Amino acid sequence: MVAPPDHFQLFHLPRRFALDPSALDRAYRSVQAQVHPDRFAAGTAAETRVAMQWATQANEAYRTLKSPLKRAAYLCEQAGCAIEAESNTAMPTAFLMQQLEWREALDEARAVGGGAALGLLDDDMALERARLLEEIGRALDADANHSLAASLVRQLMFIEKFGTEVSSAIEAQRDYRAPA
Repeated sequence: MVAPPDHFQLFHLPRRFALDPSALDRAYRSVQAQVHPDRFAAGTAAETRVAMQWATQANEAYRTLKSPLKRAAYLCEQAGCAIEAESNTAMPTAFLMQQLEWREALDEARAVGGGAALGLLDDDMALERARLLEEIGRALDADANHSLAASLVRQLMFIEKFGTEVSSAIEAQRDYRAPA
């Protein structure tokens, strides 16, 4: 069997971080229409199996390219610059200090039931996420600096994870305040 194309080739999209979401959606639907296993239900077992493999590849490619974080990591890794999130925890000092401040703010907001403070922290996470995505886009598309992009992706991974914690704290506040 021929090796499947990379995710961008599969959808005939340019290999760039900046991606038109509607073009991705259209390309995905087109590929799915061609390889969906139901089209091969009357075929041989081998044809059905190959169709299933291509459909699985299309689903994985779509999920990867749809997510800016996964797309950036994929581009870095395809360029030979592994993210190494588990083993490479080096971060700029300013980012580490910001992490500590955010953690303290989250702990404090949880302790006092500060819904407004949690909202502000959530806003900070959204701004930082947008800033990092812009930097990642510039590093990948304009500068072809995959090493810098990988470092920024590791930071974004923290932001995404921490943002989930903040969202959970906000939900817990809402649940706590909801009338019985």
